[in-house]
Order: sequence, then C-alpha cells, then structure tokens
Amino acid sequence: MKNLVNTFPKQHRVTVLIVSMILTLLILIPSESAKASKVINAPVVSNYAALSVGESYPLPLDLGQDEANLEFTDVINVEIRNGDSLATIFKRVKQPQKTMLSIAGSGEAGKIFTHLIPGRFLEFEVNKDNELVSLSYEQDQLTTVIAKLADDKSYYTTYEEKSRTTKSVYFEGQIDSNFWNAGVASGLNDTLIMNLANIFAWDVDFALDLRSGDSFYALVEQIYIDGEFVGHGDILAAEFINQDEVFTAVRNDDGRYYTPEGDSMRKTFLRSPVNFKYISSNFSNRRFHPVQKKMKAHRGVDYAANTGTPVFAAGDGKVIKAGYDRFNGHHVFIEHGGGITTKYIHFSKRKVRRGQKVKQGQVIGLVGSTGLAAGPHLHYEFLVNGVHRNPRTVSLPKANPLTGEQKQQFVQYAEERLSLLKHNRQLLLAMR
Repeated sequence: MKNLVNTFPKQHRVTVLIVSMILTLLILIPSESAKASKVINAPVVSNYAALSVGESYPLPLDLGQDEANLEFTDVINVEIRNGDSLATIFKRVKQPQKTMLSIAGSGEAGKIFTHLIPGRFLEFEVNKDNELVSLSYEQDQLTTVIAKLADDKSYYTTYEEKSRTTKSVYFEGQIDSNFWNAGVASGLNDTLIMNLANIFAWDVDFALDLRSGDSFYALVEQIYIDGEFVGHGDILAAEFINQDEVFTAVRNDDGRYYTPEGDSMRKTFLRSPVNFKYISSNFSNRRFHPVQKKMKAHRGVDYAANTGTPVFAAGDGKVIKAGYDRFNGHHVFIEHGGGITTKYIHFSKRKVRRGQKVKQGQVIGLVGSTGLAAGPHLHYEFLVNGVHRNPRTVSLPKANPLTGEQKQQFVQYAEERLSLLKHNRQLLLAMR
C-alpha cells in the first residue's frame, strides 16, 4: 500500500492515504445484513454482545431480595355517610373489628378516626390477603391522619402535614346600583362580599346609606397548599368610602378588625339585627298602625324580610323574656347590662329560652308575622334605662380598643398593610 501511495504526486499523497484507510475499515467491518444473518443463526449468549433490531430475546432478571419481596396493594376510597361510625364503615368494607379497635387505640392521633365528618373519605390500603396496610383520613386541607401496619402487626398513627403559603391580592370596586353588584363586578366571591359588609356593618347602613359613587378597596389573602391555589382567606385590610366619609379597617391576629389607631371596628351592638329587604316603618312618635287603624307612637324600627329569615342578638346578654302573646306574637327580650335592653317581636319561631345567655350575632329567632303584624317583619326596640331610643341613630358604645404593647405592634403592622393597599390602588390607577 505504501508503494502504491508513493506513485501519486506528493501534494495528493495524504488524501490518498486517508481514503485507503477508510476502504480497509469498510472491508474489515461486516455489513448490517451479514451481522443480522450471524445473529439470527447464533445461539443466545449471556452478554448480549450482538443484538438485532426487530428481534426478541429472553431477558433473565436477577432480582435482589427487596425487589423479590415487593407486595402489590389495592386502595379503596369510602365516603363517610350521615350516621356512619368507624365500626360501620369497617363492616361495610369487610375489615375485622379487632383491626378497627387497634387503630382507634393507636395513640392520641388514632382517636381522630372516631370523629368522622360526613362527606369526607377514608382511604383503605389492603394487601393480597385483604389485610389492612394503611388507613388515611383527610382531617382538613392541611392535615391527613394515617394509621400504618407495623412489623409486629400492630398499628401506629401519624399526621401528614401539607405546606400552606399565603399571598395577598387586591380588589376594588365602585357602587353604581348596589353593593352586591359592585362586589361581584370587582371579582369578589359571595363570602368575601358578605365579610366585607360585616367589617363595616357597625358604621355603614348597607341598606339605606349607600350612594352611587361610593367605593371600596381590599387586600385579600390567597391560600396555597403544596403550591396549589385552594381559595381566598381573610380580608387583611380594607377601606370603604361612604358619602365622602372614609372608614378603614385592618385585621389583627385575634381575628378582629381595628382602625389604624387600634380602635375596634366592632361595637357592643349591631346596628341592625337582621338581613332585611327594607325598613317598612321607622322609629316615630306618631304613626298610623296598619292593623289597629289608628295613630300611635312607634317605639322601634320594623325591618321587612321574608318569613324564616334569621334574627341575631344585637349584643351579648341574657334572655329575660321569651314567649308569646296576642300583641307581640313570638318575642324575645334581652338584657345587656349598663341599663340597655333590646326587644325582638313578631317571630315565626323563637330559638332561645328565658334565662339563656346569648352572644352578639347568635340566632335568637326567625322573622314572622305573629301577633299584630300586617306582614312578615321584625319589630326591633332599643331601650336605655327604660327609655326607648331609635336603634338607627342611638350612639353605640365601642368594644375594647387595643392597648399597650399590643397596640404599638398593631399600629406598625396596620401601617404596612395600608401602605400596600395604597400602593396597589395607585398602581392600578396608573395602568388605566
């Protein structure tokens, strides 16, 4: 080969040498068809040095001890029905009661399985012998309780916690027709609309005081579990402008709302104790009675509402009267201390009894038209030292404000929240 290359001109000898080397390699390497022929007719060898495309070969697997002992299981999801207990569910899935008792007695966490909530699920994991390997119950969005089978055939129960993170999102709206429509248009869901109204319910009459052009702004918590958005949480800070008067509220760690200065948004009494359609008759010294057909003083406010609408206690107190007579129908009187008494008249049904202690916002009865009533409504009276006062205009005492170090910490926190609220408001305004 070397002599052959020397016969070419000097400038072409390198090229010829490379070509000759390639040809030599092609001669030495068998073609694909030749390789295939040899592989097909050859016996199967353990090192699989030569395999052909499109052919199948036996593949001996040498499983380790752990892989050889793998056990497949089945998972059964069981919805908890009304009236179900752990015992009835175990019977339904044909699991022995001794297993159920072992799980229920597996420490403090095991007791969770004895307090099941209808509509949720129990997850049974069983092996090929129908032996219960694990039992899982999602106690809430963050916590799952899991009972597992130990090597000694007993059960131990643990908690599995998911990660919860939160962010804040900004909403704003302007009222054209009513607050509800403005809330929906801003992107708030039904719960957030009601919560926002409840925050300012002691200062703003959402039935009578709202005007076109009133506006609201809110920072709302967004909740993520294991990185997945699951819904909205609390309103963190909010501002409501009603007839050019600004009301501002920030949520504290105690779950209540305060002004930026630490005064409670909550008053000791609700301005109106029922979600009403409209005020059918206001407080007046002279009013024509629709049933008795004569002029007489009206010492309360009538809130028209559908029969069955819940009525709430306006404040904390004690029920001093709960009964029925032909004038008041079903009625409840509550004594609150400080010389204040509230009266609720014309119920279709009472929900409390005489002598019972009640909390502000607790349902005490349902709207009706019993007694001398022309239609379904709540007649509500507010007495101070025995004197009737107009519930809509009487000055309501505030709940206790924050004080001391707690107030200092809150004021700083509120400033940060409101700064973020203002920043989002300005940012959205600049984008328009």
